[in-house]
Amino acid sequence: MNAPQTEATLERPVETPVAAPAAVAPAKPLEPHLQPMAQRAFAFALMCIGFFMATLDIQIVASSLRDIGGGLSASQDELSWVQTAYLIAEIMVIPMSGWLSKVFSTRWLFVASAVGFTITSMLCGLAWDINSMILFRGLQGALGAAMIPTVFTTAFVLFPGKQRLVASTTIGALASLAPTIGPVIGGWITDQWSWHWLFYLNVVPGIAVALLVPRYVHVDEADLSLIKRGDYLGIALMSGFLGCLEYVLEEGPRKNWFGDHVIVACAWISAICGFLFLVHALTAKDPIVDLRALAVRNFGIGSLLSFVTGIGIFVSVFLTPLFLAEVRGFSSLQIGLSLLSVGVFQLLALGVYAFATRYVSMRVLMVFGLVMFGLGCYLYVPLTHDWGWQQFLLPQALRGIGQQFAVPPIVTMSLGSLPPSRLKSASGLFNLMRNLGGAIGIAVSATMLNDRLNFHYLRLNESVTHGQPQVESLLAGQASYWSSVAGDALDTGAAALANLHALVLREALVLTFSDTFFVLSLCFVVAIASVIFSKPITLGGPPPDAH
Repeated sequence: MNAPQTEATLERPVETPVAAPAAVAPAKPLEPHLQPMAQRAFAFALMCIGFFMATLDIQIVASSLRDIGGGLSASQDELSWVQTAYLIAEIMVIPMSGWLSKVFSTRWLFVASAVGFTITSMLCGLAWDINSMILFRGLQGALGAAMIPTVFTTAFVLFPGKQRLVASTTIGALASLAPTIGPVIGGWITDQWSWHWLFYLNVVPGIAVALLVPRYVHVDEADLSLIKRGDYLGIALMSGFLGCLEYVLEEGPRKNWFGDHVIVACAWISAICGFLFLVHALTAKDPIVDLRALAVRNFGIGSLLSFVTGIGIFVSVFLTPLFLAEVRGFSSLQIGLSLLSVGVFQLLALGVYAFATRYVSMRVLMVFGLVMFGLGCYLYVPLTHDWGWQQFLLPQALRGIGQQFAVPPIVTMSLGSLPPSRLKSASGLFNLMRNLGGAIGIAVSATMLNDRLNFHYLRLNESVTHGQPQVESLLAGQASYWSSVAGDALDTGAAALANLHALVLREALVLTFSDTFFVLSLCFVVAIASVIFSKPITLGGPPPDAH
C-alpha cells in the first residue's frame, strides 16, 4: 500500500536549471590620457630616451670624423657618408612611421626600432672598413628612425590640455639639444676612449628601452589588416624622391653638380618621383603621408618653421666644427668643448621658458626664439681666423636660447592644430621637414664653401702681388725664418711663397664661412615673417572631427 502523500510532498518546489555564469569580459584598457599619471610619465620618459639616442647619433660623429677616417683608412669624401648614410635612411623611413605604427601599434614599432637601432649601433662600432661602416650607419638610421616621430604623436595622445605644454617643451628641448651636443659628447668619448664607443654608448639604454616599453606604453592596438591595403606605390615614389634628392644634395658640391652623369640621372629620378608622389599623395584615399594636413594653416606654417630650424640647427653644427678643424686645427675634444656653450645656455633657458609660458603667449615666445636664433647666426659674420670658444660664446649662447624658445612652440603649434586621427601621418611629415631642412642646408652650405672660397681667394690674390711693401716684408721675414731653420737645405724663397699661399687661403676660407653664416641668418627672416600669418597657439587642440 502506498504511503499517503503529505502536503509537504505535494507542495515540493520544482527545481529549475541554474544558468551557467556568464563569461566575464576582459576589462577594456583605459584611454591613454586616462591612465595613471605615473605610468604615462614613465612611458613618455622611456620613449624620450630612444628619441634622444636616435637624434643624437646624427651628429655624434661630427667632431670625430678625422679619427674614424684614420681607423678605417677612409678619404674625406668617403667619411662624409658616415653622416649622410644615416640621414638619408632616416629621412626615407620617418614619413612611413605613421602607417607602420597603425599596422604594428606604437608600442611594438618602438620596440622593434629600439632593438634594430641597438644591434646596428654595435655593428657600427665593430666596422672593419669604410664600406661596412656606411652600410651599418644606413641601417642604423633606417631602423632607429621610427623612434623620432612616434614620440611626438604619443605625447599629444597621452597628455591633454596644459600637460601638453610640459611634453612639447621636453620634446622640443631634446630635438634641438641632441644634434647640438652630439659633437660635444662625441669629441669627449673619442678623446677618452676611442671612436668605437660613440656607438657602443647606445647598447645599454637601447636594451633597457626595448625591455620596458612593452610593459608601460599602451596607446593603441595593432591592425595587421592594413598590410593588405598599404600605400606601397606611395612608399616607392617617396623613397625614390627622397633618396635620390639626398644623394644629389650630398654629392653635388663635390662632383660639380650637373657636370656628373650620375648626379643628372638621380636628379631626374628625384624630380619625376617627387612629382608623381605629390599627385598620388593628394589624390589617394589613404596615402602614406598626409600632405593635405599642410592646408591646416598652423600645421603648414609650423612645418615651414620646422624646416628653417632644421637648417639652423644642422648647418650651424656642420659649419662650426669644420671651421675649428680646418682653420684652427682643433682636436675632437677641443671642438666638442668649443660647442658646449650652446647646450649649456639651452638648458639654462629651459627653466626661464617654462616660467614665461605662464604669462606670455606661446606665439610671442616663438618669435623671440626665432629672433635670438637668427641673431646668434648673424653674430658669426665678423669671424676671424683666431676665433676660439671665447669668441663663439655670445653667438652660441643666443643660438642655444633661441632653440629653446623657438622649437617647443613650433611643435605645439603644428601638432596641436590637428585632430588625433591625423597625428600619426602628420607627425612623420613634420619631422621629415626638420631633417630635410638640415640635409638641404648642409648641401647648400657645402656648395657655398666651395664656390665662395674660389671667389675670395681670387679677390685676395689680386691684392697680394710683388712690389707691395706688406707683401715684400712678409716674404723677407719668412725667407729669413726658413734660412735660420733649414739653412741651405731648403729653397727659402719657395717656402716663403708657400706660406704666403697658405695665409691667403686661410683668410679666404674665413671669409667664406662668414658669408655662409650670413645666408643662414637670412633664413630666419623668412621664418619670422611667416609667423604673422599663423593663428594663436592653443593647448586644447582641435575637436576630434576637425578637418
